[in-house]
Amino acid sequence: VQLQAYGGGLVQPGGSLRLSCVASGFTLDPWTIGWLRQAPGKEPEWVACASGTDGATYYTDSVKGRFTISRDNAKNTVTLQMSSLKPEDTAVYYCHARFNNIDYWGHGTHVTVSS
Repeated sequence: VQLQAYGGGLVQPGGSLRLSCVASGFTLDPWTIGWLRQAPGKEPEWVACASGTDGATYYTDSVKGRFTISRDNAKNTVTLQMSSLKPEDTAVYYCHARFNNIDYWGHGTHVTVSS
């Protein structure tokens, strides 16, 4: 059982990146999915979550209107589409899945927003 995240990298301010997280060994539907990030010297922060039951989504205020979380059940994948990126979005991003108090974490993927 694992979550494999990929898609991070270096992008200029204002640019876009798509992070993907592929689940193996279990089916993401109807797990609640999310992305958490940790910037250097800062506490971890939940960026976005999507309920596995009703599809409701949550975004931290700083990313609303810029980031979109989605799932593709056919591909067993969680995606975080990030646009209008800012230097303060620089962090290590982790995908997460939760169901019945069971938590799975992906390894981190680095996102650096810099000119």
